[in-house]
Order: sequence, then structure tokens, then C-alpha cells
Amino acid sequence: MKDVDNKIKYEFDEDSGIFYKSYFGVISVNDILASWEYAFENKLIPPGVNGFILDHRNSILKLNTFDYLQIVDFYKNNLNIFRNFKIGTITEDPHGVVVTMLIGTIEEGYATKPFATKNCAVNWVLS
Repeated sequence: MKDVDNKIKYEFDEDSGIFYKSYFGVISVNDILASWEYAFENKLIPPGVNGFILDHRNSILKLNTFDYLQIVDFYKNNLNIFRNFKIGTITEDPHGVVVTMLIGTIEEGYATKPFATKNCAVNWVLS
């Protein structure tokens, strides 16, 4: 399912229990936060989720230096969803790797890590 702007595709893999968000085009911190709100409001994240994978391979992140802190705050404010889960990010963009690593330096109650391939991300999320 895609959101109204066709920037984010949501998918739940019932076999693995992984909830996927794939991003397309130019993405801002507001797009990232709004896409989570959209998923919450539309009950797209089912019970029994085992983790999350964010696929940024088809997007361009347009984030300012400290925008990652808004993402950290969002995760912390929604630990009822993210607590004890792993959030794997697939990206080939060095900027995306750095943003994910910065988020990972402050994580509390969840874990996040960047990956170059889907297989690596899946293996980590399910480990």
C-alpha cells in the first residue's frame, strides 16, 4: 500500500513478521515522521510484528544536520510501537548510512543499523 503522496510504500511480510517501509523520491524529516503517523492512524502495523525495515534505496534524503534528532525523539515518544524492536535501514547513500548511525548513537529501547542489502537487514532484524 502506498501513501497519498506515493512517496512511501508500506508492506507487512506475514512469514517473517517484518514491517517494510520503502521510500521514493526526495524525502524530508517531515515525510519520515508523517509516514509513521500515517501507518499508526491507518493501523498498518499489525500485532505480531517482529521488526522494521526502512528501504531508502530509491530515495534521496534531504535532512539538515540535526534533523536526525527529531527521528530519535519520535521513536522515543512511540516506544509502545518500537520498544525492543530492531529497525534496519537499507541504503546505498553515504548520507543515509551516517543518519542511521547517528540515530543509533542515541537509541533507547530499540536498535537501528544501516545495511547495503535487504538480506543483511532481514537477517539482523530477525536475529
